[in-house]
Amino acid sequence: MKPNPETFRYPLVVLEETDSTNQYISQLCNDLKEDVAEFTTVAAEFQTSGKGQRGNSWEAEKGKNLLFSLVLYPTFLEAHHQFILSQIVSLAIKEELSRWSDDITIKWPNDIYWKEKKICGILIENDLTGHHIGRSIAGIGININQEAFHSDAPNPVSLKQISGKEHDRHEILSHILRRIEIYYKGLQLENFATYSAEINTRYARSLFRRRGFHLYQDAGGQFLARLLRVESDGRFVLEDENGQEREYLFKEVQHIL
Repeated sequence: MKPNPETFRYPLVVLEETDSTNQYISQLCNDLKEDVAEFTTVAAEFQTSGKGQRGNSWEAEKGKNLLFSLVLYPTFLEAHHQFILSQIVSLAIKEELSRWSDDITIKWPNDIYWKEKKICGILIENDLTGHHIGRSIAGIGININQEAFHSDAPNPVSLKQISGKEHDRHEILSHILRRIEIYYKGLQLENFATYSAEINTRYARSLFRRRGFHLYQDAGGQFLARLLRVESDGRFVLEDENGQEREYLFKEVQHIL
């Protein structure tokens, strides 16, 4: 990845290899503190210990994909609004990848899917300062040009497999960061209640399996349900076959694929 410094508008660190871009940028922030500007991005050609949701690892062939983390300082956001950061990051990526397919969706809370296959994973780590968010690091892995997957991950797919062509990873990274920035500035500058409602609407329209009954699993076992809504705090609300509403926090329910 060789970005053009004249056109790339964000502070960027490119590494040949690291254990985890989230860990790298977190340590950078701890060491340099306020000298690490907002939207500083660390991108790696290869990760040895890339982290995903539920403690999963992320398979990525060296030099083929986008593996990056960025830092924000959303001190204007109260802690109970932190889910909106997950929403704007996932929306930005979903909308960028939708340039190549109409079948890109967001699987709650923030995985990005093409049809029934996963193309992107997102891990957001927030540090709180009192009742507000002091720092937010978003770690993102997107399958771009990889043509074969060899791990036991059940359903990976890449943008090249979808579109049939090679893609400029730097260009996609730049576009995603710009989309995140637009959403992020909207949170700061617009009326929060109105703008967050618009984000919720866009997010709801982008959700994986947002229509019809599908199979889920919680602590009680598998069941059929349809998606009713996702609350502003991130709670996932389903309605089962008996008409009963079921609310879940992250990790309390899974889609059965």
